[in-house]
Amino acid sequence: MQGFIQQVAAAELTDEAVRLFHGRGGRFPGCEHLCLDWFAPVWLLTSFMPLEAGELASCVAAIAQRWSQLGGDEAFNLVYQYRSGGQTHTQLLHGTVPEPHLVSENGMQFQVHLLRGQNHGLFLDMRNGRQWLKDNAKHKKVLNLFAYTCGFSVAALRGGADEVVNMDMSKGALAIGKQNHVLNGFHAGARFLGHDIFKSWGKLTKLGPYDIIVADPPSNQKGSFVATKDYVRLLRRLPELLSANGEVLLCLNAPELDSQFLRSQVAEVASQLSFIERLDNPAVFEDADPEKALKVLRYRLAAATGG
Repeated sequence: MQGFIQQVAAAELTDEAVRLFHGRGGRFPGCEHLCLDWFAPVWLLTSFMPLEAGELASCVAAIAQRWSQLGGDEAFNLVYQYRSGGQTHTQLLHGTVPEPHLVSENGMQFQVHLLRGQNHGLFLDMRNGRQWLKDNAKHKKVLNLFAYTCGFSVAALRGGADEVVNMDMSKGALAIGKQNHVLNGFHAGARFLGHDIFKSWGKLTKLGPYDIIVADPPSNQKGSFVATKDYVRLLRRLPELLSANGEVLLCLNAPELDSQFLRSQVAEVASQLSFIERLDNPAVFEDADPEKALKVLRYRLAAATGG
């Protein structure tokens, strides 16, 4: 607990949505179950196990003390969430949560929902991935698979992409994605397809080819995608969707699966793709074992050779 308290005491807040403490990275012994995020103007404390009353009180006191130093007369807003046995329990401990709740990242705005469960609408560890796409999307056609609330799509259009195709099984998530586009002034340039990717190859092929494909699937979501059996099915189809010299971002957020899991599967079923680099995660997400952290691998379609 001491590591958490010390880090909170030094926390600095901006208008940007950021993680402030990442106990899941294993760098703070005894605090592996704790994370703290800032979704202005709300603090979000997350525990991956139920906290004893005294432990929760110590966490809240540390956050409240830091807020008294930083926030002036502004209201103290704090949401507490713990996840246990596959269940998510969320509680507003102090203040209020704006509705709609809009947060900023790298000049973009996104709508988040801290009281609706564990998926808040914006995954903070993917910040560098969105920045990479924003920096590399100019005049490109982008396919955003497992689009969720379409953060990658907004980043691509902000970076000057000509067109983005977003596909996700969740029509509810895509509806929020559409709102995110409007928030950022994008009323055209994006498609939103609420389909099962594995049943939509014909449609995706017809709309392609694509200069950049982003694949950011859930690691283990029953009925949607289980990385250990479904990633290889996805990889087989990606090369045929790419334009010449097209690029792919392959994302995997499963602590039990390392980057070699992905690299081996690419080599086996999509050898036309050449590994370029692994993108760094935001510094606050540093992990004692980098292979347990989010993995974002960048590949390029190898140039065809004449026979």
